[in-house]
This record gives sequence, C-alpha cells and structure tokens, in this order.
Amino acid sequence: MPSPPGEERAVADRVAGALRTLGLDVDEDDAGGRIGSTAGNLYARLAATADGTPIFLCAHLDTVPPVGAIEPVVVDGVVRNAGGTILGADNKSAVAAMVEAVRRLVSERRPHAGVELVFTPKEEVGLRGAEAFDTGRLAARVGYVYDQAGPIGEVILGAPHSAILEIAFRGQAAHAGMAPEEGRSAIAAAARAIADMRLGRLDDETSANIGTIRGGVARNIVPDLCTISAEARSHDEAKLADVVQELLDACSFAASLTGCEVETEVQRGFRGYRFRRDDEPVRLARAALERTGYSPTFALSGGGADANIFNERGLACLNLANGMAEIHSPQEHIAVADLDGMVEVTLALVDVARAP
Repeated sequence: MPSPPGEERAVADRVAGALRTLGLDVDEDDAGGRIGSTAGNLYARLAATADGTPIFLCAHLDTVPPVGAIEPVVVDGVVRNAGGTILGADNKSAVAAMVEAVRRLVSERRPHAGVELVFTPKEEVGLRGAEAFDTGRLAARVGYVYDQAGPIGEVILGAPHSAILEIAFRGQAAHAGMAPEEGRSAIAAAARAIADMRLGRLDDETSANIGTIRGGVARNIVPDLCTISAEARSHDEAKLADVVQELLDACSFAASLTGCEVETEVQRGFRGYRFRRDDEPVRLARAALERTGYSPTFALSGGGADANIFNERGLACLNLANGMAEIHSPQEHIAVADLDGMVEVTLALVDVARAP
C-alpha cells in the first residue's frame, strides 16, 4: 500500500482493523486535519495484567514517496521490491513487528505491565504526526521506536538537534540578451553563497545540507528570485548555532557581492536527546536483546525520529535498529528473519519490563 506523507488513510485503516480484530479499542485523533493528512494518530492500549514498568511502542505509517509500483517479493529470505522503487520497510517493518507482537501477547495471554501503541502519520516530513499527538494520553513513561536502519542489536543512545533555514535571494529582472547589465541575478547570488558554505559531514556529530534550490522563470530572463531550503544538525547545540550562523553569513556576503538582497528564516527542527547506558529504557532493551540472542551495541544517530518528540516532552523513548537496510532507495530491503526477530525482541521487552 503506498502511503506517502499525508496519504496514510489505507494503511491506517488496515492497522486499526488488525488491532480491533484482536479486541483492542483503537482511537484516531484529529491530527490529520491539523497537519494535512488523510489520517490522524492511532492509539490503542492493553491494560496491565502484572506489576512492572508499562511501555509504549511507536511506529510511523508513512514512507518517503514511491516513484513506482510497490511489489514486495521474497528472494532468498529477504523482502525486496520488484517494482523499482522503495519497499517501505521504513517504517512498515516496525508496524508489522509491533502488531504481530501484540497478536502474540493477546493469543498467548502473556502477562505484562501494560502496553500502549501509537502509529503516526507524516513522520518523514518533520515528525508532524508525533508532534500533534497528545502525549498526556500515555500512561507509560518508557517507550520504543524501531526506526533505525541497522542490524538488530544496535541501540541508539542519542539523536541530533536540527535547524531549518529558508533563504530567499532577491535581485533585479532584466532581458538576459538585450540588457543583462541591468539585471542582478538571484541565482548567481545563491550559487556564490552555496559555494562558500561548508556542507556535508562537518565532524562526527555535525552536518549541513542544501536540500532544494528554486529560481528563474525563463532562460532569457535574469532571475530576480531564488530560494534555498537548508538544514543543519548536531548533537551539540552550541555547534549547531555556530553552523547556522556560518550559513547565514555566507548568504549575507554573497548578497553584498552581487547587489542582491537576502531574506532568511531559521526555524528549530527537532530537539536532540542523549541516553546513558544505565538509563531504564536502555537497561530494558539490553536485557531483551540478550534474552533473544542478540549482542547489544550502542551508537548515535544522525537522523531524527518520533523518539525526538517523545523525549522532548519528558518521556524516555529509545530508538532500536530493526534490520531494515538501504532505506529511501530502490534497493531497500529487510530479511524475514529480522521481521521475526523484532517480534521476539518486542515480546522480550514486555517480559523484562514486568516486575521480577
């Protein structure tokens, strides 16, 4: 099922239907209308049957937009897309593992300290669904997302802070052949600015990127407008502020050299977080991984996930790798064994969260 950001309706209905078949009450909030999606956040809960630490599980329903048909096939135990576009393992592999784990919990009547489920829309375009979700509904204070491409066992201890920059260069339009000297090219100003910027991986915890550039109306007109969308990320907020200022300075300098004006807007993207290895969600994850035969490893991520939103709001939400690979590309894939493995990890999380 295609589910690009904002068009999650069919997948939301399928997931809600599967949970209701298991006897769960599924509530959909009004976030869809507020964030421009066909579906809101789905919320469901299993009431505790034992003492311990209640947990919540979250996965997002959207994928990056596919550019062709999605035709999953299993070849040598690996799920791939025969249609020449993304598979959607990011993040439907997590959705599948969580729903199957809940099915097992219900059918096997396994004791647990309480499990809550959240499925979000529009994660891929700025964590919009999670941002619109009322986290006050959650009884659990510890949660997990499976939204890291990597081998099962990799535990993400931290994610970066991010900033979004919207930049507009304004010049002077003129006929490019008859009177080019009367024009001031906004595209030339933007190009000069970009050439002066430090982009890509700046150090082991900081990056910067120009994502889009738009400008001009015809090849024989000196362009009077050029816009740039950029972002910067860092695990260190002070470094992030310095990089943002570098990008802004490059724009101001380029505008002054080319006789253009520049307008800039900086928005905070998502807020980063950092766990210690002895924090409760990490201890539970480590115990669950070891119980299911995986060796825990620890890493920092350069990407954002719904976990950023939950952590910013005072919950302790950990991101675990789930085996998906080459996400956001036609080569995206995941092994069937890893789908099964994350079901077992989920059940182990529920088990270790119970009081001894």
